[in-house]
Amino acid sequence: MDTSFIRGIIPPIITPLDKDENVDEAKMRKQVDFVINGGVHGILAFGSNSEFYVFEEEEKKRILEIILSQAAGRVPVYMGIGNIKTRKCIRIAQMAKAAGASGISVLQPMFLAPTEEELFQHFSSIANSVGDLPMLLYNNPGRTGYGMSYNLVMRLLDACPNIVGMKDSSGDMTRVAEFIRLTRGRNFKVLGGKDTLVYGTLAHGGAGAVCTTANVFPELVCSIYEKFKAGDLKGALEAQFILNPVRLSMDLASFPAATKDMANLMGMDVGVSCRPVLPSSGKVLEAMRDEMIKAGLLKA
Repeated sequence: MDTSFIRGIIPPIITPLDKDENVDEAKMRKQVDFVINGGVHGILAFGSNSEFYVFEEEEKKRILEIILSQAAGRVPVYMGIGNIKTRKCIRIAQMAKAAGASGISVLQPMFLAPTEEELFQHFSSIANSVGDLPMLLYNNPGRTGYGMSYNLVMRLLDACPNIVGMKDSSGDMTRVAEFIRLTRGRNFKVLGGKDTLVYGTLAHGGAGAVCTTANVFPELVCSIYEKFKAGDLKGALEAQFILNPVRLSMDLASFPAATKDMANLMGMDVGVSCRPVLPSSGKVLEAMRDEMIKAGLLKA
């Protein structure tokens, strides 16, 4: 299976909403163009910062079709899946395949604490339901309360030929490095899931990173990858160091408000998150603005 397209900087694209919390199609299309023109290497629909958890299946289908239509094959589009029920995940995965997504990214079930065998059955059932469509695992222990074991990932890799990669958002560089080490020589791509660790992931042999800040600063984030691949390690590290304080300031906000907060500070007018999440204000918003100014990304 050709997995050469799984690489680089991939934003979990934000979903602009109108006042009734429906997708704003014009702004959604504008956001797709913005990140592609900024140099991203793919788009993840319904990642965590896309607010995947608030949309019904029909809404997801329509939004995915908008993204695919606007991307028009310029970059691969992945479909994020984060539901608890295996059968529902299978439905969404099959919908994504029918719509023309380049691949799917599947988060471990939230709220539950499944055994390794339950997780194996869950992920393998989804993978088997879509045949040869590439599937990425999405390890996010911070949001689900538990992580994927090395043994689980290796079992899935051996059992399902279309499980060809993963995004690790643990923030643990040792864990990311171990996933890379264990899968060396296999048809498996490891993507970092923390914007602050793009350089580190690449240095260990990772294929790239899924970065929410690429929604707002695609040129800066992509420059880490492009400079690294060109052999300009010093330049890549400097770009990472410029990005890091900006990304860290986002942790003060209520998740996932910060990405839209920063986009709106940049004049992008992407709306706000679905309630109960509220846009940032006061000292939290000022802290983000200050770091953006220090980084030269926003005029004072």
